[in-house]
Amino acid sequence: MSEQRAAQVDGAVGAVGAGTPATDPAPRRRGIPDASVARLPLYLRSLHGLAEGGRTTVSSEALAAAAGVNSAKVRKDLSHLGSYGTRGVGYEVDELVHHISNALGLTQHWSVVLVGVGNLGHALAGYGGFASRGFQIAGLLDADRGRVGEQIAGLMVRHMDDLDEVVRGNGVSIGVIATPARAAQEVCDRLVGAGVTSILNFAPTVLQVPPGVDLRKVDLSMELQILSFHEHRKSAKGVPA
Repeated sequence: MSEQRAAQVDGAVGAVGAGTPATDPAPRRRGIPDASVARLPLYLRSLHGLAEGGRTTVSSEALAAAAGVNSAKVRKDLSHLGSYGTRGVGYEVDELVHHISNALGLTQHWSVVLVGVGNLGHALAGYGGFASRGFQIAGLLDADRGRVGEQIAGLMVRHMDDLDEVVRGNGVSIGVIATPARAAQEVCDRLVGAGVTSILNFAPTVLQVPPGVDLRKVDLSMELQILSFHEHRKSAKGVPA
């Protein structure tokens, strides 16, 4: 998986939370705006990179540059966590990592079930970024009986008929959909019916979920179309009116 693809998965996965840790309410319930919650994984990834480079403190400007946002947003977002930094020093990297991890619910482990083990699902199943951030893939499922029994990243693919058993037996609260678009809504409904309360959708379609279920979408074709727009606009600037 490319670095850009991994970063996109990081951001999407990091933003998905399920359940409410007993010692720390979910960010949204603490009054943190959704836009701020969506940026917290960017800050966390940047902070890990700074820590690996030996940095112990970071200014809002430096963190903003690393995360690709402006410093005013960084200060506002972190203020929701009660982190205001120290004038002339900035933020303690380790302390900020702790606050953001706690707010995102990453101080505990989450069990994830992945449905659809085609090319994309196979790549996601082998993605090491899940485990390093506290997400354990508890099950791989597919509707194709020809895939059942296949070993991927140490896990055996099971049939969709086993979904309820996998979800309830492993305390799964997060589901990842990597199926073709035509099957995604049915898979989504079955995940919800089994008790999954947060869903990350990679299928290129809009899904409907009931209240109480959080849904995040990663659409690669849409991102490419947006880049196509920018490329078209840049080329048009060189053409005389």
